Amino acid sequence: MQKNIKEIQSLLGFSSYYRNQIKTFSHITGILYKLCSKNVLFETTKESRNAYNRMEHDLTNAPEFEPPLNSYIDADCTQGLGAALNQRKIVDGEPREGLIFYISSNLKD
Repeated sequence: MQKNIKEIQSLLGFSSYYRNQIKTFSHITGILYKLCSKNVLFETTKESRNAYNRMEHDLTNAPEFEPPLNSYIDADCTQGLGAALNQRKIVDGEPREGLIFYISSNLKD
């Protein structure tokens, strides 16, 4: 569960890249964005906890790896180390990015 605004903002930033893979992305993130608004007391509710948990669930229960499809790795090291294994798939005639696996780690000071 989220502990502070920075943690929620981090999840929102990461998940926005995968908005096409999360069915109710706008609804879930709308709840979390309200929690991060300026001049709003940071107070978690059952609704915000459920939204956060749903987002984590949707990101970590990715489709299975399909070897014949094109795969690529996105890496990021702006605030720590992170990488995501993705595949390009055709869904309903449209190309989609599919998250297969991701990993992240903080850098020690």
